[in-house]
Amino acid sequence: MNKKLIILSALTIFSPFLWRGAGEVLAGNPDRAGQAGATELLINPWARSSGWAGANTAGVRGLEALYGNVAGTAFTQKTELLFTHTQWLKGTGIGINSFGLTQRVGETGTIGLAIMAMDFGEIPITTVEQPEGGLGTYSPQFLNITASYAKIFSDNIYGGLAVKVITEKTSNVSARGVALDAGIQYVTGKNEQLKFGIALKNVGPRMKFSGDGLSFKAPVPSSTQSNTMTVEQRAAQYELPSLLNIGAGYDFYVKKDSAFNKTHRITGMATFTSNSFSKDQFKIGVEYGWKNMLMVRAGYAYEKGITNLEDRTSALTGPTAGFTFEMPFGKNKSTFALDYSYQATNPFNGTHALGARINL
Repeated sequence: MNKKLIILSALTIFSPFLWRGAGEVLAGNPDRAGQAGATELLINPWARSSGWAGANTAGVRGLEALYGNVAGTAFTQKTELLFTHTQWLKGTGIGINSFGLTQRVGETGTIGLAIMAMDFGEIPITTVEQPEGGLGTYSPQFLNITASYAKIFSDNIYGGLAVKVITEKTSNVSARGVALDAGIQYVTGKNEQLKFGIALKNVGPRMKFSGDGLSFKAPVPSSTQSNTMTVEQRAAQYELPSLLNIGAGYDFYVKKDSAFNKTHRITGMATFTSNSFSKDQFKIGVEYGWKNMLMVRAGYAYEKGITNLEDRTSALTGPTAGFTFEMPFGKNKSTFALDYSYQATNPFNGTHALGARINL
């Protein structure tokens, strides 16, 4: 199929979302900050891609593409398994456990499934009458389940769709929702060194909390007796934190005798993120790779006011770093890898992610 026709078809499919996003996704509006919910959708739970600030929208590959750009899952060769544990804002006691699987189906298709669960620890129960607690503890549960399908349309064009099921609940209040991601990646150049990507994320209907926790006892009006009734409060609906990523990247290889030697690679990536309910971001990242066995990366996510403590509106201060050790095993060129990333924060002691992956 003609490449231009594929790109045109993809843009036609995505155009309703892009048009809908003209007032939401494409208009990063800090004045709307705090008006969206389910903001855990903005947390990258994977160690490799978070190591360079999520700048690799155009180049993210395999399972981690379920967060950055679902089109990248199409690069899965056969089977990929990944587990990552994240200490989110170390010192708060918040942990994130993520597990996922991508599987090649047929010659050009890939399916994926990932689970992200946040652990807030045990929180004391308090009331107006007993503000010091002593009533036991509770633990909120945030759980996101993502299912995806990606396809290789040609040697240069990759696309994918993902559906997320979002669950937020405590012991007596909960909310559930569904969101859609879509993405395209385009690679070109003699050695596929030049990369472009676009991803639309977290598009879906509004969510709303409900449950017994929103009810209370109140006296019956005009009652001569001391009767009470249960009154249920109506919770307001809230939007999902939709965003649009547009990115590009390039691979630099060491040349030897007029031929490409892929022993040493330096990749530069850049992504512009347009947020619906917060400031837009500019992300840059660089990664050095040696024989696809050792990778060291760093990145920076910039948004307006991030360098000024008084104007900063996020605990994340911008700088990130990480590394990967990947070793082959078996006769089928399978690999095992350890990934680590660090994101600088103020306050708290940074965000640390450690992951293990197997490519079969």
